[in-house]
Amino acid sequence: MTFLLAGGYVLRTIFFGDYDTFGGPFRYLTIWALFASFFAASRMMALEEGRSDKRWDGFVSMTAVLNAMVVFLFWKLYFADPSSVTSDGSLGDWWLELYLHGVGPMLQWIDAVVIHRAFRKLRAGLMWLLGIIGAWIAWAELVIQPMNTTPSGDVTSGLPYRFLNSLDFTGRATFYATNFAVAVVLLLVFAAVAWGVRRRFPR
Repeated sequence: MTFLLAGGYVLRTIFFGDYDTFGGPFRYLTIWALFASFFAASRMMALEEGRSDKRWDGFVSMTAVLNAMVVFLFWKLYFADPSSVTSDGSLGDWWLELYLHGVGPMLQWIDAVVIHRAFRKLRAGLMWLLGIIGAWIAWAELVIQPMNTTPSGDVTSGLPYRFLNSLDFTGRATFYATNFAVAVVLLLVFAAVAWGVRRRFPR
């Protein structure tokens, strides 16, 4: 189920995403999380079916945390100011928003914690988090921002999310660092929950 749904939304993004601006849908961290979920689901399925013996524990763990960040940040920012994370202040198609910022991440969490029993290699998960988040920040700041003029804010323009364009570089750096710290905390929370699941329901 997780693999098929993620695959369907990945195809939808590739063929029907909005490419009016440079980077298209790949400007957004949400879409990075979607593709990570699809790859993680494919690796977990390969392991379950005996087509691979590689667990990808760090990547699966990172994906769960990345999805948690996306859900937390999107709804926090949306309820504070809908225009900060949407183009016109309103949500898009309900089925798309519900999957990307709710159902999809929840299914991936269940797969990671209950089925795959991930979060056994925290250092690997932390390194993946650092790499993916660092790559997205570099992509947004060094590629997307110079290549786009919208959305615009009080300070700059072109960064994927409108609210980022109202922060100066120091403000954005603080925002990135703070949310990476939140990601580390989430990694530890997921690890504790996963440990409890393994202890309560041993295989």
